[in-house]
Amino acid sequence: MIENIEMLINKKKYSELKKELINMNEADIAEVLEKLNEIDLITIFRLLPKDLAALVFSYLSIENEQVIIKTLSDKEAGLIIDNMYADDAADLIDEMPSNVVKRLLSNTTPETRADINNLLKYEDDSAGSIMTVEFIDLKENYTVKDALSIIKEEANEIENIDICYVLDHTRKLLGFVRLKDILTNSDDVLIKSIMHKVHAKVKTSTDQEEVAHKFKKYDINIIPVVDSENKLVGIITIDDIVDIIDEETTEDIEKMAAITPNDKPYNKTGVFHTYLKRIPWLLLLMISATFTGKIIQSYESALASTVVLTSFIPMLMDTGGNAGSQSSVTIIRSLSLNEIKFKDIFKVIFKEIRVAILVGITLAIANFFKLLFIDQVSVTIALIVCLTLIITVLCAKIVGSTLPMIAKKIGFDPAVMASPFITTIVDAISLIIYFTIATNLLSL
Repeated sequence: MIENIEMLINKKKYSELKKELINMNEADIAEVLEKLNEIDLITIFRLLPKDLAALVFSYLSIENEQVIIKTLSDKEAGLIIDNMYADDAADLIDEMPSNVVKRLLSNTTPETRADINNLLKYEDDSAGSIMTVEFIDLKENYTVKDALSIIKEEANEIENIDICYVLDHTRKLLGFVRLKDILTNSDDVLIKSIMHKVHAKVKTSTDQEEVAHKFKKYDINIIPVVDSENKLVGIITIDDIVDIIDEETTEDIEKMAAITPNDKPYNKTGVFHTYLKRIPWLLLLMISATFTGKIIQSYESALASTVVLTSFIPMLMDTGGNAGSQSSVTIIRSLSLNEIKFKDIFKVIFKEIRVAILVGITLAIANFFKLLFIDQVSVTIALIVCLTLIITVLCAKIVGSTLPMIAKKIGFDPAVMASPFITTIVDAISLIIYFTIATNLLSL
């Protein structure tokens, strides 16, 4: 597809190109545009009808949106914003430089400007910031005929017409009706007689991650957003939630790898920007790792008299770090899915202790025979290493499972307490356990 479009561009067959584009889905057009250079991108975008152009525009990356906006006249830019859904337009405005924002808003309709300003006042990552203010609302004393008339009149301006919300005269949310209910009832049937109770709704201040949990819990495609007085101010649709899930998952993965979250794709991020996102945690972890060095230094005399102990330090530290990481990743994921809460911490600890005992004993038995027959160390050294292994795994599992839960309880992102951070803590613990057992059993 991309090759054919590039061929049409090179041959300047713009009429054929326009026909082919009009028959494509807007998301597919955007995908094609993302792969083109700036000149071809602008050329193709200008071929699109304004309604289609607005839909395609909302699928583009913010970098390409900025490229296009800069080439449009004030009137053309205003038309694009007016034809976008309010939530998409607000996302665009939020990312643009202030001088561009002023130009865009000054050329949009008062209604569009009011909707965008309304969305921009909400905190980032809240339900209010991701909702759309375009929805169909009805009164309970309307008839099915009235409802159909309203739907036909507003359908072209509304992102989702499958659900219509029923409000009272103060715009408080009373319930909802499905389009199916309206279409399958007689014209004179009152809306209140086919209205359903709203079981799932969120406030404008609700965190977007919690909104995503609501969609999963109630298995819904749309959710109403209300203010503190239960007045309907917007809706959130499933397509927005898919983006949120991608965003939150990417953020958690980056935090778990000790990387400051980045809102740009990898191939759109410069080397220096990538460096800035990675270096803070690496510096912190490097400094914190000096504690393990201090622990080893304090036991120099023990290591000097029994040098063989040194060769097993990497294995013990790696095993403890891996055991802690397994628990932390599992707990972090369970917390993000709302499968467990802080009140379950003792259940989690009890379970992890039992898992740690089974894992520790299995590893110790396998390691004991390896130490005796492959490494050919004494039984005493083998016992020291294996006993350390069991206790280290036990401590690692407890630390790895509890730290993310404690972090969430005090208001931090549990993903921060993931592999690198836990590994650093467990490394120090494993060394203290190792040398304590060694000094006692060997009387060093």
